[in-house]
Parts: sequence; structure tokens; C-alpha cells
Amino acid sequence: MAPPFFTFCAWFGYFLRMIDLHTHSLLSDGLLLPAELARRAEEADYRAIAITDHVDSSNIDTVVPALVRAAAELGPHMGIKIIPGAEITHVPPALIAALVGRARELGALIVIVHGETIAEPVAPGTNRAAAESSCDIISHPGLISDEDASLASERGVALEITARAGHGITNGHVAACALRSGAMLVLNTDAHAPGDLVTREAAMGVLLGAGLDDARAHAVFAYSEKLMRKALGG
Repeated sequence: MAPPFFTFCAWFGYFLRMIDLHTHSLLSDGLLLPAELARRAEEADYRAIAITDHVDSSNIDTVVPALVRAAAELGPHMGIKIIPGAEITHVPPALIAALVGRARELGALIVIVHGETIAEPVAPGTNRAAAESSCDIISHPGLISDEDASLASERGVALEITARAGHGITNGHVAACALRSGAMLVLNTDAHAPGDLVTREAAMGVLLGAGLDDARAHAVFAYSEKLMRKALGG
């Protein structure tokens, strides 16, 4: 039996490992198979990864079940929790709620809506529709208003601070809106390639760079933990 100090160190180290709830495989526009994405995240000392490929009505019925099957088959053989998910992407706002519901019916355990960002021409009203849909996360919502952030807070929808270039330019605005509204924040990579995965130290730097203090940055990691446990039924 390990001495108490070493047991504590192992426990503490486990909880310092990354949880990433927004990544992409080649089932949408990522470069890697789900198995390789999970393996590379495992090797990078991640505790959990959600694979949330881009979906709309054209591919949701094939992509989500494929991710559910991959997570179920790979999970027991790997040292990382693999969470099947979906990112509702560039869908007209009026259709978002139905697709969020469809993703959940198909087995997605983390459902993200691609937020309004300065990096892509996302339809106006998407952030509001995402908050109303009670999805889990609005990804990189760089153009979010205080009103929509408050609605997200009321519905238990997290706003994302992103480590991805381009989308991340407005992290400071997203963080400020969350602080004013009480909305929860999560830190994700939006990884499409192996080099997009980040260390816990780098993730902390992104959060501090967004204007959060040390305590609030650690609260972001805690909320990712909460979402992970909720998704996995823990």
C-alpha cells in the first residue's frame, strides 16, 4: 500500500490532468480518426476528451452514432475517458433547438453549438438560440451580448474560452461577459490536429490572458470537471 503522501500526490496529479470537451476527428474537419485523437490526448496526459464533430441535418444521423460506437469500443481499453458529442455548426438559429435534441437522442453526451465569432460568418441570433436550446456549451461565442450571456447562465449553458487561434482573439470579451452575467466558463482547444492539444499549463495561460485571476481560472477547470461528470453520469 502506497504511503499517504504519495497517494495524495497521485490523486492531486490526476485532477491536474486536462479535460477537453470540444475536439474534432476526421468524421468532420479534423485530421485524425477518433482512435488516434483519443490516443494522442491520452499520451498528452488528458483525463477526458469529448469528440464533438461538426453536424447539421445532413450528417447528424451518421456522425453521432459513429462517435457513440467508437467511444463505447475504445473506452474500456484506454486510460482516458472518451465522450461522444456533437457541435451544431452554421445551422439557422430557428433549427438549433431541434438539432440539439436530435443529437441527444442519438447518444451525444456533450452537445455544443458553434457560437457567433469574428472568425466565421455565423448567422446573427445563433448565440441566443444556443442559450435557449439548453445545449451544454456555446463554443467561442466571441460576439455574445450580456443579455445572451445572462440567458446562458439561467439555462446552465457554459461559454467557452478557446485555445484555438482566430476564435481566441475575443476570449477577453467572453470572459468579461461571463463575469458580469454569472455564466459558467469552460476552456477547450477546439482541436483539429495533434498540435492543437495543449498542456494544463498552456491552458492556464489562455485563461489568465483572457483576464481571469488565478482563482477564477481554477474555477473554469472545476466546471469542466462538473460537465464531464454530468455527461458520464457520475
